[in-house]
Amino acid sequence: MASIYRSKKWLKAVGQIECCVLCGHYGTQVAHRNEDKGMGLKVDDSLTAALCQHCHHEIDNGNKLSRIERRQLMDRAIVLTLRELTRGGLIEPS
Repeated sequence: MASIYRSKKWLKAVGQIECCVLCGHYGTQVAHRNEDKGMGLKVDDSLTAALCQHCHHEIDNGNKLSRIERRQLMDRAIVLTLRELTRGGLIEPS
């Protein structure tokens, strides 16, 4: 099994996105994808999204969406975060 990708630089870049990539609300948290983890381990840092506290809670713990819908929403948030990172010049593809 490959090692888990960890990057403080990546997390800092995601944390610099000021508005939630899903709802546009000001103030974000770096949210990891909630899958394939256990015993306090998180997935790769590259699978993160800039979410407001409300959207983060709804994806991780909310009961308004099914598990599949929450995962699909997080996948969308990760893609939108990648777009914001590149458009904002927070990361540059090599």
